[in-house]
Amino acid sequence: MRWVPRLGVALTIVLQILWPLADGPTRTTLTISTVLVFTTTTLSHAWIHRGGLWALAYAGITMLFAFTLEAIGVATGIPFSPYSYSDALGLKLLDVPLLIPLAWTMMAYPALLLARTLTASAHRLITPLTAVTGAWALTSWDLFLDPQMVTAGYWTWVNPTPNLLGVSDIPAVNFLGWLFATFALMLLLYKLPTDRPPSNQGVPASLWTWTWIGGVVANAFFFGRPAVAAWGGICMGLVTIPYLLALKRRESA
Repeated sequence: MRWVPRLGVALTIVLQILWPLADGPTRTTLTISTVLVFTTTTLSHAWIHRGGLWALAYAGITMLFAFTLEAIGVATGIPFSPYSYSDALGLKLLDVPLLIPLAWTMMAYPALLLARTLTASAHRLITPLTAVTGAWALTSWDLFLDPQMVTAGYWTWVNPTPNLLGVSDIPAVNFLGWLFATFALMLLLYKLPTDRPPSNQGVPASLWTWTWIGGVVANAFFFGRPAVAAWGGICMGLVTIPYLLALKRRESA
């Protein structure tokens, strides 16, 4: 079954390439399809390389955490500042589209592997350092995600100010909320029984790297958002480049 996550990488990339070229209902269909394929790719890789119980525990923890956090966020504005979802992403529960926890699940796994790889030699400080690194990684991804999804009309903030320079429609406090929330998620996921990151990280590393490169290219050349390309490219690159170098060193060792 190792072909499943490899096929998933190819399908995810194709769907994301098509996204800027589409509009209206077609773009929404591509959004939903991308999340479903990406999540399937992530979980199939975890199942193969971590085992079924690990993959199920990972999915359960991440989806429950994400749904609970989003439900609290929509109801109270904590920790992301007041916001709301449109009906475009399909079935909702407590005003949260059920697709949203899947989106968290698709990216938290590669972020966790990235964080564990970069902090593998941190010894006693490994737990907080891993959580901080994973939180930074996921928050840097959100620098790409939120501007794209807000522009598509999938969710909006009540008061999007003050915001990051050049990143309108999204309050800066949202990204601070992401740091705190994803730090907590990474602490939970770190408790899953494991020894070290799997040696075969080609699939999650490819998905993560593509998300980084694709986010820069799409915002700089297709969406006309150079500030988003800069913010996301720099912040995500701060962990992505060392991660890729660490994987290359591991392969050559």
